[in-house]
Amino acid sequence: MKKRKHILFRTIAIALVMSFFMAEPAAVYAKTSEELESEQKKLEEEEKKLEKQKKDLEKQKTDSQNKLNNATSQIGTISEAQGETQEAIDETSGELVGLMADIELIKEDISAKEKLIEQTQKEYDAAKAQEETLYAAMVQRVKYMYEKGDFSYVQILLTATSYSDALNKVSYVEQLYEYDRTKLAEYVAAKKAAEAYGIQLEAEKSELETSKYELEEEQKYMEELLAQYKAKYADYEVKLAKAKQDAAVYTAQVKSQQSSIASLQKQIEAKQKEVDAAKKATNDAKAAEQTASAQTDGGNGDGSGSGSGSVSSGGNSGGSKSYASPGSLSGANIASYACQFVGNPYVPGGTSLTNGADCSGFVQSVYKAFGVSVPRTSWAQGNYGREVSYSDAQPGDVIYYGGHVGIYIGGGQIVHASTQKTGIKYSPATYRSIITVRRFI
Repeated sequence: MKKRKHILFRTIAIALVMSFFMAEPAAVYAKTSEELESEQKKLEEEEKKLEKQKKDLEKQKTDSQNKLNNATSQIGTISEAQGETQEAIDETSGELVGLMADIELIKEDISAKEKLIEQTQKEYDAAKAQEETLYAAMVQRVKYMYEKGDFSYVQILLTATSYSDALNKVSYVEQLYEYDRTKLAEYVAAKKAAEAYGIQLEAEKSELETSKYELEEEQKYMEELLAQYKAKYADYEVKLAKAKQDAAVYTAQVKSQQSSIASLQKQIEAKQKEVDAAKKATNDAKAAEQTASAQTDGGNGDGSGSGSGSVSSGGNSGGSKSYASPGSLSGANIASYACQFVGNPYVPGGTSLTNGADCSGFVQSVYKAFGVSVPRTSWAQGNYGREVSYSDAQPGDVIYYGGHVGIYIGGGQIVHASTQKTGIKYSPATYRSIITVRRFI
């Protein structure tokens, strides 16, 4: 009986060992480069689908804009004799509707920015409180060490009375050192977090101030337009009510479509990260396979680290900053030329690329360098050239946000004269509600 039990236990043990070794390779071996490439292709296909969805939304937005333009241009043709007068009315009405929509969207952006500032302020306050708490604890710790006479870890070790006591004190010193190091690291991290939130808060407040300034400018222009409109037309109140109605419809459409575009943009960015991670995994797998193959073949490492020397894009070391000439007229050259001025100041009403410009002054001066004359104000630039969808935007195109403009540089980014705090800088193209994308060349 004992012999049978012994045989049974041996059989079970062998079976367990065999099942372990048979199952192990599936968990140990990494995916091959072919499998990773297949996954990468699937991710890229998913990204293309998201891009197509965004393009379709952009087309819907353009269609809505065209319908609005058609509606305002067809307010009514009373008779052949009144053709020229009616045309003037249609142009004024279309401009009025556009301004009203722009003002509402700017107000929406201001409201969203105020909420963001409120949240950032809370995060800054919390980070600052954590920094101060940790700093107070460190001060208390130093004070305690001073009062107790623990001036250094070495002094603690020197007070050992025996070998075993020395070992105990070494362990104690290690614990003290680790505690102090951890607390110092926590304090440094808290201080950096508070500084980062502080910088973010200042930038957001500056953007809010600029948006309010842009809103005031748009409202002033609309008041001037309304005064002219009222003086010209007897049925001013009726036409104004109609313009407000059209503007409300258009604003709602833009907000809805912008929300969908922004959502898709985030999905595309997330998918792009997955694609990049898949590419890296594929490249790492290929490199590992090549290394393993080379080692198996007894091959020698190439070691040809053809160090491509880094190219300095900076200007002269010392002295004033130098700028490249504009070059031939193309969207890519316009974008590249504009990027040189990042870091230069924002000046309300300014048009200097070096000494300071506001958003529309920056766009005007960049195009002027290429011999292209464009309007001065952001509103006029938002109606200049021809409209293209955001999904078809190319470097050099101008994006109008309602009271604000920037030059698209590709990759979902713009360069623009942002605020007095931040000056000329880069921003995500979708950081505000996009009214229209214009192509000037």
